[in-house]
Amino acid sequence: MAGIAVGINKGHIVTKRIPLAKRSSHTKGRVTVRGEVVRQVMKEVVGFSPYEKRIIELLRIGKDKRALKFAKKRLGTHIRAKRKREEMSEALRSKRG
Repeated sequence: MAGIAVGINKGHIVTKRIPLAKRSSHTKGRVTVRGEVVRQVMKEVVGFSPYEKRIIELLRIGKDKRALKFAKKRLGTHIRAKRKREEMSEALRSKRG
């Protein structure tokens, strides 16, 4: 018995909607293969930005914590700063070796 005022099956009887297709807005911000290639080409062509060069310089003289603080100030969050510091130290390692 359904459609009554009280109990576990109370309320107006409705039919379930079919699952909707994913909206294109849900894919915003996802990195595509093409986008990744474009970023790599841009990095090769234009090189590092001034703040990235400064982070590399700080890492070169062994000031890892200062590099992290500088990156955090420029990027806004601790996690982004850690990721950027790791990226710059990787670039420094690849340049040396």
